[in-house]
Amino acid sequence: MKAIVCSQYGPPDLLQFTDVPKPAPADNEILVKLYAAAVNPLDRFFMRGAPLLRLIPGLRKPKDTRLGVDLAGKVEAVGRNVTQFKPGDEVFGAWRGAFAEYVCVPEDKLALKPANLSFEEAAAVPVAALTVLQGFRDKGGIRPGHKVLIDGASGGVGTFAVQIAKSFGAKVTAVCSTRNVERAQSLGADHVIDYKQEDFAKRAERYDLIMGANAHHSIFDYWRLLTQNGTYVVVGGGLPQIFGGMLLAPLLSRMGSKKARFFIADLNQKDLVFLKELLEAGKIVPVIDRRYPLSKAADAIRYLEEGHAQGKIVITIEHAKDT
Repeated sequence: MKAIVCSQYGPPDLLQFTDVPKPAPADNEILVKLYAAAVNPLDRFFMRGAPLLRLIPGLRKPKDTRLGVDLAGKVEAVGRNVTQFKPGDEVFGAWRGAFAEYVCVPEDKLALKPANLSFEEAAAVPVAALTVLQGFRDKGGIRPGHKVLIDGASGGVGTFAVQIAKSFGAKVTAVCSTRNVERAQSLGADHVIDYKQEDFAKRAERYDLIMGANAHHSIFDYWRLLTQNGTYVVVGGGLPQIFGGMLLAPLLSRMGSKKARFFIADLNQKDLVFLKELLEAGKIVPVIDRRYPLSKAADAIRYLEEGHAQGKIVITIEHAKDT
């Protein structure tokens, strides 16, 4: 089968589109015939490697050469202990190795694909939407009427953030560039701030919950904009913002009633099913910016690294002999 292989850390130029053995499912696994995958910042991390790792001699090559996490496809075969799925079922979920024609996935990392979504739309959901859901619900304690600020409302995470916050009954203020104002409004944002026209960090407005999907500002800027019992959830940004969130969030949270939370999403079946229900009810709709064939996955990651995606970037996977 064809797959994208990352044999050493570095830029997208080093990725290989090549033949690899077709995997066989273990007892608790499902062999999925993939029709779509999606690109995430997580894939960039796996491709380039953690900065500290790259400085250690002998650690220039990843132990796991597979790339891709978001996936959607059909069940091809199941392990003997699998009880929830059968061959032919259409599924979506998240597991390492999604930039390939086939992948083996643990049963508890998949859910049935939303009936109203294409494979491409379904593949756009898992990592981004799970991150938003868990950030708002579990870390932010979102409630109806909460005033929510989303910085970076037009990207892969941000487009889900606007919609999921609205599904919880929140009042949403979206921050994006001029070209994305109408998109943010169409997704349900109550207010939109064009960051090219106004620096939201200088506003007097206060928010119960802030999600930094891009995190272009410092953690202290977000902290200042919180209400007395507000929460800032760090889910994006560059390495300075991520490391800042990891180090400073616990310290700031001890200084009063405000909270700052940094977390890594738990890719679990229960929340995939929750998202499936929102998707089938039409409460959230995946926004896809661009599609690339599997052979052009390196180009897809290059586009991701430019930082201007308006929604999700999807990888399409075709099979020579489809049945």
